[in-house]
Amino acid sequence: MEYKPLTERVREQPRPAAVWLLGVALLLAVELGRITAGLVSAGDATVTALETGYGGLTNALAAGGTTGLLSWVGFVLLLALVGLAVATWTRATVVLRVTDRIPLGPQRLLDGLVFGLAIGGVGWLALRTGAVELGSNFGDVLRSAFVQLGDLPTLTARETIPNQGYQTPDGSWHGTFLGLSSAVAWAVRVLVVHLYVAAWLGWLWVGFQRYRTYYRQADWTPRDDVVARLRYHRWGQFGLVIVVLFLTMAAFAPSLGTTTAEQNLYAPFSNSITYYDAGLGQVTDTLVGNANLETRSQGYPGENVGPLSYDRFDRFHPFGTLTNGKDLFTFLVHGARVSLLIGLLSVAVSAILATGFALISAYYRGLADLVLVVTGDTIMGVPRLLLLILLTVLMADTWLGGLYDGGVLLALILAATGWPFLWRAFRGPTLQIAEEDWVDAARSYGQSATGIMRLHMLPYLLGYLLIYSSLVLGGVILAVAGLSFLGLGITSPTPEWGRAVDLGREFVATESWHISLIPGIMVTLVVMGFNAVGDALRDAVDPQSDSGVADASETESRGGGV
Repeated sequence: MEYKPLTERVREQPRPAAVWLLGVALLLAVELGRITAGLVSAGDATVTALETGYGGLTNALAAGGTTGLLSWVGFVLLLALVGLAVATWTRATVVLRVTDRIPLGPQRLLDGLVFGLAIGGVGWLALRTGAVELGSNFGDVLRSAFVQLGDLPTLTARETIPNQGYQTPDGSWHGTFLGLSSAVAWAVRVLVVHLYVAAWLGWLWVGFQRYRTYYRQADWTPRDDVVARLRYHRWGQFGLVIVVLFLTMAAFAPSLGTTTAEQNLYAPFSNSITYYDAGLGQVTDTLVGNANLETRSQGYPGENVGPLSYDRFDRFHPFGTLTNGKDLFTFLVHGARVSLLIGLLSVAVSAILATGFALISAYYRGLADLVLVVTGDTIMGVPRLLLLILLTVLMADTWLGGLYDGGVLLALILAATGWPFLWRAFRGPTLQIAEEDWVDAARSYGQSATGIMRLHMLPYLLGYLLIYSSLVLGGVILAVAGLSFLGLGITSPTPEWGRAVDLGREFVATESWHISLIPGIMVTLVVMGFNAVGDALRDAVDPQSDSGVADASETESRGGGV
């Protein structure tokens, strides 16, 4: 059968693709305001990180002595790595245009250095000529347009289905959705959010089915067997449900919370609520902070707001309140976002390092493999918890510690101490791939080392990368919660699950048991969920593997090294 590009196949039968894309557009349209608002928030966070990083870099480069020298060396090496990535990706070369007497390996390194210095020079010129300021002004205009789009009403917004209101003596509710009670209005919004997510998942499955029916040329691919095995993997399906609920919690935290993060977590004394005061016999206002002080859970029957209950200000608390009176459920849903972002960043950096080192180790063997083995064993030989605590304390006052309230620093520390475990898992399969005939054939044809690793070895590692990354993510979330429990890592008032467990540890055997127990159960379920998904992916991709026995590297990837 003659191969046809996907675009050509779609042009021949446009209707199935058009109908599916129309459904996607509809699903995006009902949440356009939230999507654009999320893009604005992500852009603001990126700008803040760049400004903080630029300030830290300039201060380090301006420092004298050994610190300044090491900063300049690190900066040049960073530029060289970026330039090498650009040269490899674009397959462009400058050195070869000047001379062909330099071997291919040093030639690539020199190309990376040249491209890196060029990127640094362009950046310096942009700063000196005001191009950066011009780009900033253009970004402000673009941001204003996105902010206006972000104000559009959405299906799952709090404004669409409000749950904050008050109840009068006649039993009627005011300010809530359709006059429903605060608990029912909140439950309706939670149901709408999960129905929206279910619609997305169902429509993505419809898209896969349409692709397989109308546009895939092959009658069968290995992915069909993988999907078939996953459909009967009950443990994996349980894990998938937990992971989807966790991702939904993180993505829709502003909608799922009973109140806003600004009102409940960050600025309770700058926001007010309206409630019916039975003593005054009228509706009145009070600061959220003052209301929280009167609804704290302190372990006594008279000072406790438990799960599925109202406080005296007609606020519904699905999981009760914290020791400071803040809503525990709102704290946890926003904490899920923090844990997910840290976990994804940590796993991404760990996976990139481990994959690159595994390819280098398998391709070059010898000294390169020995150096990586010694380095990895040295890092793995140090108790990881001790190493995490040490690095977190030492670097807490650096400019990295100010990014995302310490979240970026924690993610990078977890990645720097966790890549050897992933590398150990990747090294064996990569060594086997390096022995294949197609790798030797590519060498004999004179293909570059980076080209062989990228084109002929890396694709066969993607399955392992997906499996072990899902296993590692659960361990990272557990590690973040553990460090927060110890008072390290994420700084207050940014919510994190481990801090909630720490706040409630004194009240486990009291009326306020919910403060510590509920977050602890959620951490356990999320870690189990990611591990179950990893097990299911491994069994589906490699059904001949021994699913009942986990080797040391897999145990570490589950968080056992923490």
